[in-house]
Amino acid sequence: MRIGAALFVIAVGAILDFAVSVKTTHGFNIHTIGLILMVVGIIGIVAEFIFMSVRRRTDVVHSSPAGTTRTTYAEPPADPRY
Repeated sequence: MRIGAALFVIAVGAILDFAVSVKTTHGFNIHTIGLILMVVGIIGIVAEFIFMSVRRRTDVVHSSPAGTTRTTYAEPPADPRY
């Protein structure tokens, strides 16, 4: 789930939980569904941040033989989805 989709799910859940007033729901509770959507959206945002931090990591290697300094940036391979 992308960040935009997660924010949309949180917004829909907040609307269902806080802004909708229903007298009879016939078997399910609108406010509980809103709370569940907000939790799912928060989990989606946390998961996306974890995947972004892993995907954009760069390893830096410092080597200095006999008075010289060389820095190598080893980036992970490009993701074919992007």
